[in-house]
Amino acid sequence: MATRPDDLRARLEDRADLLEATRLRYRALKGVLESFFWKDRLRNHFELLREVAADQPEVDATLAAMRRRVEAEGWPRDAAPVRLMHEVERLRDAVERAAERRLSASAPPAPDAEDAGPATLGARLLRLEAEVLDAAPFLGGRVWAQAVELLPRNLPELRAACAAGEVFERVFKRPVTEGAPAFSDDEARELARALPLGAAALVALWERLERYDSRGRVKDFLQRRMRRAPTRVARSGPELLLHAAFWHDVARVRVRAVLEAELAPVVPREAELPALLSWRAALSEDPALRLSARSVFTEGRAGLVETAAALAALSRERPRGAWSEEVAWSRLEQAALRARAEDGPEAEALRDALRLFVMLRGQARTPARLFSPEHAKPAGGDVAKNRDLVALVQAARHAALKQGG
Repeated sequence: MATRPDDLRARLEDRADLLEATRLRYRALKGVLESFFWKDRLRNHFELLREVAADQPEVDATLAAMRRRVEAEGWPRDAAPVRLMHEVERLRDAVERAAERRLSASAPPAPDAEDAGPATLGARLLRLEAEVLDAAPFLGGRVWAQAVELLPRNLPELRAACAAGEVFERVFKRPVTEGAPAFSDDEARELARALPLGAAALVALWERLERYDSRGRVKDFLQRRMRRAPTRVARSGPELLLHAAFWHDVARVRVRAVLEAELAPVVPREAELPALLSWRAALSEDPALRLSARSVFTEGRAGLVETAAALAALSRERPRGAWSEEVAWSRLEQAALRARAEDGPEAEALRDALRLFVMLRGQARTPARLFSPEHAKPAGGDVAKNRDLVALVQAARHAALKQGG
């Protein structure tokens, strides 16, 4: 008994939908590549070209699997799925021939086999896009139209920047409540992942603009507008870039402000922000967690940051619930031991903060943030001259415990 065409299509599951969409894209791209003013038309269809290139590996795998199944199960040649398969294969070959012809016309292949050019259709299409962008100046004089040409919405870097921008917008668009944390621990982990992703994507996008816009008009145009708050839903490539760049800057500024307040007098560096966010979030689950020195931190720098965080925790008002001041002082001493060899303005500022703590004889019920140098008693000569972080921590601990007793 013959199998009905509808049953054959159902057995293909979602692969039939992929081939239907591919057939439409192939037809459109074939018409663009075979037209007389093909470069001008291709400039307006870079998104179509990139869709075909991105889906090509899956399309090739689907066609190969489908051909094996058709031959093994003996599907009739006039069945709709079989005709679809043959038509997609025919269109793929036509698109491939057109792409090869346009590539050879614009840049003849090198004689060496290794330099013969891209081996797959997807790679050929992306090479063709690059050569069209490199070939000649933009015909249109409007900068925004040029930006749309250079930034197709389906650029992988643009998608990555938008994904990161969505995280930043969700976290920082809400109203700020006085006294409430800027973001939760879960949001801090999201921000730690999104910040490097967004930064790398934006760098790649600006480099793309620099490469294909030799006069720099498009990049300058967009960078002058990237600090404006988005007022409408982003639809085109340039609008998506501006949206992502705006919220990336907002996130950087807000995260830096939070960390600077918590780690003063140590100032976090740009490359340290993601690692500090992850560590900050993890401290809520494990207060004894050490800051890893395997990524962007040296051992001494990590100790310096830990020392600043531990000193800030001891300087704030006592938290509610279970809290051991003895354990807090022990952690501060371990951090200072780790940062003992560090030098520079931030290390010296930490030493000054510890000397001030000793001078003021900090106590558990009086937060150090309320102290002022005007009310301080002069410190002993040994403490004033001492540059050893560990010794200064021990002196501060002794002064605090003595005053508390």
